[in-house]
Amino acid sequence: MPLVRFARVTTKPTRMPRPRSKLFPTPDDAENAFYDAFERADLAAMMAVWAESDDVVCIHPSGPRLVGFEAVRESWAQIFSGGAQLRVRTTEQRTFDGQGIAVHNVIELVAAPGAGERTSSVFATNVYVLGETGWRLAVHHANAAPEAAGPRREEPAPSPHTLH
Repeated sequence: MPLVRFARVTTKPTRMPRPRSKLFPTPDDAENAFYDAFERADLAAMMAVWAESDDVVCIHPSGPRLVGFEAVRESWAQIFSGGAQLRVRTTEQRTFDGQGIAVHNVIELVAAPGAGERTSSVFATNVYVLGETGWRLAVHHANAAPEAAGPRREEPAPSPHTLH
């Protein structure tokens, strides 16, 4: 009778894959990272905040509507290429946080280097979406605030017949 040999098969113990850490566990974490990258003019950090999607939208003050990750990336690359690092602070935040979407409306106080205390006000709305890697920015819409002669005040709700 022929001799039968059995090959010894060894296998490595299987490990459960580690859950991926959430880069931005909360919408506030994503927003803080966005403004930090903005101030540092750090393109890689800026794009780490954005959702990698063809559906992301960015509108810079007085700029066109940019759609898609690459178009948004190119716009930030152009902004940061000038070398000037702007100082950006946010104030008067209003938020709506849902289970998978968060909308933050802020007033950005933007100052150029060497401008001292002089700032420009920008109204901004940031929309964050929750994905498997955490919260990411899907929409940034910024618009220069009208210069007011007096102290800033919130506008009353429009009358019911207003269409937009």
